[in-house]
Amino acid sequence: MAPVPSVPPRPLDPIDRSIMRLLQADGRASIRSVAEQVHVSRANAYARINRLIDDGVIRGFTARVNHERAGQGASAYITLKIVQNSWRTVREKLRELPGAAHIALVSGDFDVLLLVHTPDNRTLRELVLTRLQSIPEVLSTRTLLVFEETDLLDSGPGSGVGPAITEE
Repeated sequence: MAPVPSVPPRPLDPIDRSIMRLLQADGRASIRSVAEQVHVSRANAYARINRLIDDGVIRGFTARVNHERAGQGASAYITLKIVQNSWRTVREKLRELPGAAHIALVSGDFDVLLLVHTPDNRTLRELVLTRLQSIPEVLSTRTLLVFEETDLLDSGPGSGVGPAITEE
């Protein structure tokens, strides 16, 4: 991932926002398709997408994975209470965990929200009881099993699985 520029972000206009929505729904959309759907030239669409990338608005293109079909049938949100001022240390240790998908520093009754995907509940149990609780800065955890989830971005054709934008 490219570093985000230190200059203030440029304001996004309705066309930029439409381009972002289209690419979130289908990261494989061609420049031509994007240009046609937002009613601009291919050159304009290409320039806008590159500007959004250069400005750090679009951070990259990825595949959205069905974790269950990929052999990661157990998912959980894990809340953590951590030692005050240890966020950076804890974040780096959480990044190394197998199956860690999302890490957020939050406010409220706990400090960190961690999303993990594991092959099964046994592996999840091992991750929580052995790996997480062995981190000295972690004071306590609470595990919330995910029984079902809906990806709100899975609304368009192709649902964004695959390589980045292609020129047509």
